[in-house]
Amino acid sequence: MFEFLFKRSASKVSKAGKTTAPDPVAAEQAAATAQSASRRAEQLARAHAVAGDEAAAFDFIIGSEFAEARLIAAEHVHALPLLEKVHQAMRNTDRRVAKLVQGRIDLIRHQGAEAQRAQASIATAQRLLDDEKLSPNQVAELDRQWQVIKATPELAEQFTAARAALAQRLEAQVVLQRAVIDAVACARKLATGGQSAQELAQALASLDAGHALHGQSPERASLPKHLALDFAQAREQAQTALQALQQHQAVFDARQAALTEWQAQDAATLDADAIKRAWQALPRLPESPLSDTLQQQFDSLLASAPAPAAPEAAPAAEPAQSSSNTRKARAEAAPVSKESSEQFFKALDAMEAALAEGLLHVASEHDKTLRESKHGRLTPAQADRLAHVRAQFKQLADWARWGGNVSREELVKAAEELPAQELPMSELARKVGSLRERWKSLDTLSGPAPKSLWERFDAACTVAYAPAAQHFRQLADERHGNAAKARELIVEATALAAEESTDWKQVASNSQRLRQAWTRLGTIDRKDKKRLDGEFGAALDALSKPLDTQRQIETARREQLIVEVGLLKPSERNTVDMLKALQDKWQELAKALPLERRAEQALWQRFRAACDDIFAKRKETAHAADHERREHLHAREALCAALETAVVPEGDDRQRTAAIATLLRETRAAWNATGPVPRASEAKLEQRYQAAVASVQAQADAIVQRAGAAQANAMRDKLRLVQALELALADGGALDAQVWTERWSTLPPLDAQYERSLQTRFAAALAAMGEHSAAHVARLQANVPRLLEEVLRLEIVAGVDSGAEFARDRLKMQVDVLQSSLKLGQKPLTQASQLMQLCAIAALTDARTASRIEALLRRIGGGA
Repeated sequence: MFEFLFKRSASKVSKAGKTTAPDPVAAEQAAATAQSASRRAEQLARAHAVAGDEAAAFDFIIGSEFAEARLIAAEHVHALPLLEKVHQAMRNTDRRVAKLVQGRIDLIRHQGAEAQRAQASIATAQRLLDDEKLSPNQVAELDRQWQVIKATPELAEQFTAARAALAQRLEAQVVLQRAVIDAVACARKLATGGQSAQELAQALASLDAGHALHGQSPERASLPKHLALDFAQAREQAQTALQALQQHQAVFDARQAALTEWQAQDAATLDADAIKRAWQALPRLPESPLSDTLQQQFDSLLASAPAPAAPEAAPAAEPAQSSSNTRKARAEAAPVSKESSEQFFKALDAMEAALAEGLLHVASEHDKTLRESKHGRLTPAQADRLAHVRAQFKQLADWARWGGNVSREELVKAAEELPAQELPMSELARKVGSLRERWKSLDTLSGPAPKSLWERFDAACTVAYAPAAQHFRQLADERHGNAAKARELIVEATALAAEESTDWKQVASNSQRLRQAWTRLGTIDRKDKKRLDGEFGAALDALSKPLDTQRQIETARREQLIVEVGLLKPSERNTVDMLKALQDKWQELAKALPLERRAEQALWQRFRAACDDIFAKRKETAHAADHERREHLHAREALCAALETAVVPEGDDRQRTAAIATLLRETRAAWNATGPVPRASEAKLEQRYQAAVASVQAQADAIVQRAGAAQANAMRDKLRLVQALELALADGGALDAQVWTERWSTLPPLDAQYERSLQTRFAAALAAMGEHSAAHVARLQANVPRLLEEVLRLEIVAGVDSGAEFARDRLKMQVDVLQSSLKLGQKPLTQASQLMQLCAIAALTDARTASRIEALLRRIGGGA
């Protein structure tokens, strides 16, 4: 019997899902789970404990078997060598740790690269400071390189100091160049000014001193070379002007001294011819008011001198040794007039100078001028001088004629030797032309050549030039053929332009082919070249004009693509897809109509640079975003830890509830204020946060529940006291108000509204003691139906069972409650408000009704 009962009880327990005896496998699994949890907790504690010791953190990561612990320990590794070792070890084992470490490695390398670039820029700035030839373009390039570098404050401070020094040097260069330009302008002004010789000399000395200071400036190497040349030229012009002034002054002083000496002598003793020859022998003054004044004084002095005596009759016979030229000059001699004397002697002086230099052709021109000039009778001295000059001219001409024939023989010999030299055609033509030019120059210098010698020279030149003539005829034929090809290209270009094709790629190909074919044409006669170039240019313009218009449109489209790339935001997710779409569109446009190579290359470089800039910014943004996400992760972990370790302060329940609500609200605001975290940690962190919030909220709910239960219990006790007082009044026994008041005061206070309602009901019952008790009892009895109705109504609203005896009334009341809830314009009362109204109804309450009201208090108020 007992065995049967035991089996039956065991079967019932088995059906309920419980075991009476422990399972060894389950126990072993439970032990393993507990051991694993213990190891996990231990390693998590160790992972937190390695903070500050990167070597220990690395050893822990290598030996840990839990991913969470490895991730926590990896947060404490920051050195690049250890990060690389961790990444190498965890690359195929723990993706979260590998990703975290890889992000830090990329960030460190990026920072190192930026530091290297900054150091390179600082070194470049220092090198530019040490360079003698510093140019603004180098500094501008340095500034462009620095703008894209994110340097540390220390490196930025070093660069700022070096850049300020460079700016000072550039400013010094500008000041020096401005000073040299002003010096050049001053020197040019001195060369054209009207200063005296002394003033000009002083100004030049001051200018040289200032230029010497410029040459000693540290920035002298930065001066443009043309400034030094300009200053030298301007300085030379000023020096020339000074020398001219000094020479003019010396000539003026000489003429002034001679004139003063003659004026000091007696006018009767002066020889007019002698002083006139002496005056003409003096250096000539340039035309100026001073020279005119001196000339007027000399003319006055010459007019005051006695006239020269008439020349004696010429002897009957000339000496035998006089030359025929001298006799002819004397026979033609006549007194020289004042007006023609200057022109005559100028020509004679020039002829003497030409003969002295061996310029026979120049002397010949001056001799012709002397022969054609109209002059009066010459003095014997003038005639002798003229005859002597002409004798020199004749002797030089005879020597030139003899030398010219010798030179002509050499030219003939050179022309006869040309065919054997096998010179290039251009060189041969040049040499034959040079020989003929030299022959013509000999005719000018030494007179005409003998006819036989000329015929021999002409024949030799003709034979030597024959191969060149044939070669040039071939070139002429080629030029004519090239002209014909050019006309064919013009016709083809005109025909293609008339087609008005919209196949722009084909139009561009035809235009390029025609242009290249035109450039490959050979030489064309100069008389036809300009006309054919104009016709081909017009035809090609007619063909290329629509193409150029379309290329402008395509260029604008490419420019728009560049602008669209520049408007992309690197931080947006769809930026890469949009960038690839723009690149594909660029390729389509390039295939549809290629632009000119240089323009296409320039636009492509700009487009590619814009794309590279987007990718670079995305990479930088990704590094910055990873760093920012890790900071957000740390911030949110701190918030979770704060919630998990939050301690509710002691005090009143309301204060504690308000403190918890404030904590949750501030934590939520701080949580929302932080940005996104790494995706690998997002779900786990959210679960941790929700669990922490739920834990804190559970404490608040427990406090609220306890406070609600305390209020409901206090309300139940006070309601029971009021109901007992009202029943005592109905019984008509003797009552002591002091006792009831003391019992009321011992109960805890309620909320203001509930306290006021029950206090009013209790005070009315106390006031009804004595002679007014019958009336109050009558009101209590009269309110019983209303009380029952409100209890039933609130039971329906709160979903509390009313009992079988009230089923029919409850069904009817449910219809009324539903109809009242469907009425428009009425705001339904809450269950707490209806409960408060119910408790405020002063009515006699039996035990059944009191139990129903307390059930409502437990449901709505939360009482025990």
